[in-house]
Amino acid sequence: MTTITQTDKPKNFLVRFFNIDTSGSKGGSEKLPLWRQLVIQLLCLLITIEVMFPIMYIITLAFSSKSTRPSTLELFPKEISLVAFQQVLTRPTANPVTFLELLKNSFLLSVIVGLVALLVAVTAAYAFSRFKFKLRQMLMILVFIPLLMPAVGLATPLFLLMNSLQVKTCADGAMAIQPFSACDPGVAAKLLFNLRDSLIGVGIAMISTALPFAVWNLKGYLDTIPKELEEAAAIDGADSNQVFFRIVLPLAAPQMAVTFFLGFIGHWQEFVLPWLFLTKPQDYTLAMTLYNMTGQYASSIPWNRFAAMAIIVALPVAIVYVLLQKQIVSGLTAGGVKG
Repeated sequence: MTTITQTDKPKNFLVRFFNIDTSGSKGGSEKLPLWRQLVIQLLCLLITIEVMFPIMYIITLAFSSKSTRPSTLELFPKEISLVAFQQVLTRPTANPVTFLELLKNSFLLSVIVGLVALLVAVTAAYAFSRFKFKLRQMLMILVFIPLLMPAVGLATPLFLLMNSLQVKTCADGAMAIQPFSACDPGVAAKLLFNLRDSLIGVGIAMISTALPFAVWNLKGYLDTIPKELEEAAAIDGADSNQVFFRIVLPLAAPQMAVTFFLGFIGHWQEFVLPWLFLTKPQDYTLAMTLYNMTGQYASSIPWNRFAAMAIIVALPVAIVYVLLQKQIVSGLTAGGVKG
């Protein structure tokens, strides 16, 4: 008895061409046909074009010597002029504030807020991760609730809270610190300090908005650190402070760096709270100055200086983010799974 084997018909050349395995794996179970590779590359190309379109337009405006917006769409600079950058670095706006003062305000606000928030968050995250106490779950939920609210929703209570602390000198020479003391009725008072209208008040408000994310981010990472390391250190005679500072903090240093940097990005570009709180030009930040460069009408905006200022504000953070992108991604995923 003879058996007839049925052979497959040879496939069309185009079918075989578009089904070429482009995964590069030898003997792997997952193959990536050429047609799927082309679709992925096309999708990535479309995303790149969409992302680079506004960036190229801003760069073109920044290197232009004309302050007016071009009538046609230009994505590549026709000239390389540094006039706009020179004007921004010399005098960003009509306010009597130099670029170095604005840079100092933004840098100090971002760094100090990031460090203070990180210091408070790592201690709170360690308490939530290691200690068992009453209302622990409820407190964790309360810490998480501000993440569900927009930042502008917290601006009003923070504004009222910071504005309630004022230092005044009374006409009779006495000093009053509201809300703890006040001048006598009918006595004139001069305002010396308002916590709301100061970088200190803005910093405190920004710390309150930065803490929820920092606590939850660090708490997830601390859960992955084996408790056996702390127990071994305690057996060797280390007290609680030594365990925290010599064992836990060094192991959590990568995640702490990622948390600080992610917070630094948000603090550097923060606009809502400083704009609502601050009134004195010498306390303005770079983000506030960028907004001040816009006029009432589009024809009054110095577009080349506006674009140059936008690049200067975004460039430091963008460079550092690109250089540390791998560490940031690995740091975020490290605390995602316990164990």
